[in-house]
Amino acid sequence: MSGIVFFRSAARERVVEFYVDRLGFEVWLRQDGCTVLRHDDLKLGFCDADGDPETEGVVTLYYDTREAVDRRREELADVAVDDPRVNERYDIYQFFGEDPEGRTLEFQAFLHDLPE
Repeated sequence: MSGIVFFRSAARERVVEFYVDRLGFEVWLRQDGCTVLRHDDLKLGFCDADGDPETEGVVTLYYDTREAVDRRREELADVAVDDPRVNERYDIYQFFGEDPEGRTLEFQAFLHDLPE
């Protein structure tokens, strides 16, 4: 099974540009009023909406190493809200940021083996 997480957006084109240019997503599908982006096995859809954007939840992007997370922190310093740190509860290395509409972004590396 595959899936897409959709968000209402008040600034779809600006948000799409951010995810493509800054986070490395690619446009997977364009529809009337919606754009679906893909990055590896994650698909996010942003659709035009009147009023406030939908910003609940956390979009998490994970990387293979701490060094990769550190590089992303350097590249995204202008949108980061903290510095990378170890989260002992979940055994991850992480930092947080925000997209142009205020959605929470998490950038992390697992510090333990993952299931295949």
